[in-house]
Amino acid sequence: MGSLYNDMVRFFLDGDWQFTPIEGKPLVRLGFSGKNGNWTCLAQAKDEQQQVIFYSICSVNVPEDRRQAVAEFLTRANYGMILGNFEMDFDDGEVRYKTSVDVGGDRISSEMMEPLVYVNLAMMDKYLPGVLAVTFGGVSPTEGVKNIEG
Repeated sequence: MGSLYNDMVRFFLDGDWQFTPIEGKPLVRLGFSGKNGNWTCLAQAKDEQQQVIFYSICSVNVPEDRRQAVAEFLTRANYGMILGNFEMDFDDGEVRYKTSVDVGGDRISSEMMEPLVYVNLAMMDKYLPGVLAVTFGGVSPTEGVKNIEG
C-alpha cells in the first residue's frame, strides 16, 4: 500500500479506533455507534489520484418502492452542505455519506483527516433518523428534512 494509506491507518491507530484492513486493497472498515444508530464506515486511500475518501454506510438498504422518496430527502438534505454529501445506489438502495480530500501530492495529516471523519460521522448521525422516517415511517421528504433542520 502507498503512503496515503499508511498515513490514513496511522490516524486511526493514533486515535485508538478499532478497524479492519481489507486485504489487498487500500481500504479499512470501521464500525461506529452514534446517538441515532450504528453503521459501517469505510476509509479508502487512492494514492495514484492523491485522494482519501471516508464513507458512512447506512445499516439498512432502502426498499425499491421508497427509493424515489429517499432520493428526494437526500437531495434536500445535501442542499447547502459544504463538506460531503449523501448518495444512494438506486440498484440496491444503499445510502451513504461521503467526505473526501484531494491532497495534491502532499501527505495526509491528522488535521486533514479529522474533518473528513468527524464531519462525516456527525452528518450521518444527524440525518439517519430522517432517512429511516422517510424509508419506514411514511414521512415525506420535505417533512423529514424539516424535522432535522428545523
